[in-house]
Amino acid sequence: MKFSLVATLVVVLAVAQGAVAGSVVKRDAQSDLAKINKLINDMSASITSATQDMVQKVKALEVTNTAQTYVEESKAKIQPLVKKVQDEAAKLQEQVKPFITNIEEQIKPLTDNFHAQVKPLNDNFHAQVKSVSDVMERFFKQVMDQTKALMPPQ
Repeated sequence: MKFSLVATLVVVLAVAQGAVAGSVVKRDAQSDLAKINKLINDMSASITSATQDMVQKVKALEVTNTAQTYVEESKAKIQPLVKKVQDEAAKLQEQVKPFITNIEEQIKPLTDNFHAQVKPLNDNFHAQVKSVSDVMERFFKQVMDQTKALMPPQ
């Protein structure tokens, strides 16, 4: 493709050069040849750059498509496994449920007994703390009253 474009351009330029050579005005052939050469080199560089850009974009698109295909295939392979694991987890939960219920039934009397034994201790502790708290409150009130009495009037 690149070669055919360059060849076509050279032919067009040669025909144009021949038409111009026949004109009345004498031209510098060396200068015109240098201009044509530069134009051909510029076009060649431009075509090469555009082709490379296009190749890179096609490669990037192929990588993206390949990755997308891989993800979709992997997802399709994993979905049945996920479903199977979920089903097995549900079965296991159903199988374990009676054991958990049994353990709860066995532990409930123990926890009720523990609460029954701890409640009097807890109530006794609160009563003692309450009495100490009341004594401390009266003491601080006395100290405040005595401190106020010592202070000069304002």
